[in-house]
Amino acid sequence: MAHSSFSIILVFLLWCLTIAAGKKLLSHKSRSAITELAPASTDGICSSMVKTQGYTCEEHLVTTKDGYILNMPRIPVGRSKGKPCNRPPILLQHGLFMDGITWLLLPPEQSLAFLLADNGFDVWIANSHGTKYSRQHKSLSINSSDYWNWSWDELVSYDLPATFQYVQDQTGQKLHYVGHSQGTLVALAAFSKDQLPNMLRSAALLSPIGYVGQMTSPLATKAAENFVAEILYKLGIFEFDLKGGSVAKFLRDMCKSTAIDCTNLLTSFTGPNCCLSPSIVNIFLDHEPQSTAPKNMIHLSQMIRQGTLAMFDYENTDENNRHYGQPTPPVYDMTRIPNDLPLLMSYGGADALSDVKDVQLLLESLKDHEGDKLVVQYRNDYAHADYVMGENAKQDVYEPLISFFKLQ
Repeated sequence: MAHSSFSIILVFLLWCLTIAAGKKLLSHKSRSAITELAPASTDGICSSMVKTQGYTCEEHLVTTKDGYILNMPRIPVGRSKGKPCNRPPILLQHGLFMDGITWLLLPPEQSLAFLLADNGFDVWIANSHGTKYSRQHKSLSINSSDYWNWSWDELVSYDLPATFQYVQDQTGQKLHYVGHSQGTLVALAAFSKDQLPNMLRSAALLSPIGYVGQMTSPLATKAAENFVAEILYKLGIFEFDLKGGSVAKFLRDMCKSTAIDCTNLLTSFTGPNCCLSPSIVNIFLDHEPQSTAPKNMIHLSQMIRQGTLAMFDYENTDENNRHYGQPTPPVYDMTRIPNDLPLLMSYGGADALSDVKDVQLLLESLKDHEGDKLVVQYRNDYAHADYVMGENAKQDVYEPLISFFKLQ
């Protein structure tokens, strides 16, 4: 019965997504030649989520080499203020369907961003392009197909280097890094290409995503097996927006019903989270999920179906040759991550997206890492969302993470 109800919900959500995106498609076609910049938000993360809690916050804009303009809030000091000078900088990178608010969903005494600021770090919060606060581009309209022509490969090649370089330029220091979910995937890929380690002190990867061929999430695997992202892409739907009006209203109304526990919806995607309060799901829905590109979803689906960790496959020899100079996509070789790079990896036994078997495959590729440079934490009861929304994440994950950073 539970699977039947979930199937009905999934079909309804996909139907709403297709209808909403289809309406956008008409707008895309009529406006794709227009060059415009999205207006700056008047309710940015600083004013809506940080300053209201008594913290200092600055809004920074970072332009990538491919023209995307990223919003990056900075919390330079803790709530007790103090001197901002020489605090070690730390960059927080969210995952798929999320934005920088990921790190601010819990109360201040439990949210990682605030905890880091209160523990002497200079906190920078990334927002990947296409999310609510990073929808501008130097020349492309957000309503054009070109704006959404990217996968996580471009986050590796452009977003991450731009944010790293900006933080280093602003602070004059190497930085620490925290990634969750897709935020770990892009970091691992970049580290394997030796792009960022010279700007990095250490990295903590929560729910690490490298290989996903053994993923157990029913929602993610069914979408990949049924080529849902490919279908939307071929229909000309440029923006994969799960927060379209119909979907958001349906979810919010359903979650307010006393008969439905919306943590079960998350379970179908993330695995059975141990430590989420019902109230945190409502807070989550006030801000998330965020948009991504259908091409990004196709890339992730390819990884699920093929069990590979490689660049986007155009599934056409000529196209692959044109983009890569070879008939198949280049792989991201995890064995090329510098063996002396301090890494902390924390994964959960109930995580359906960062499955234990896939994480073990990733760890096997790091077997030559220097023993004192790789710290692995395993939480048997944790699933994917517990790492950013769990009531006990502070003591279970964040306090050990802060201790790790202070040792580097």
